[in-house]
Amino acid sequence: MAQTMRRGPLAALNLASINRVQDERAHTKENVIAAATAAFAIVAIVCAFFPSMHILGAWSGLAGVLAGLGGQMISSTTLERFALVISLGAAAVGLFINMANGGLY
Repeated sequence: MAQTMRRGPLAALNLASINRVQDERAHTKENVIAAATAAFAIVAIVCAFFPSMHILGAWSGLAGVLAGLGGQMISSTTLERFALVISLGAAAVGLFINMANGGLY
């Protein structure tokens, strides 16, 4: 019978154990896509505060959504998926607000 593994309450904060995969290789491409999605999301959210910047914000939000969806297809660790989902949601919110401010053109 399988036994549960007991861990301390701060075990979730250990990023080395979250980012570990069985192949033990550096997931450079996946991490770059996650970082790019976060950067697009930040630009989209910042541009959402300025209605005159709706073109830049909408396009960066759209790029963040597409990069996030593509990153979800190839992500292999929990940390990458977590960063992608949070950034994807932020990019989508930025995209929607910028679309309400004037759209892509």
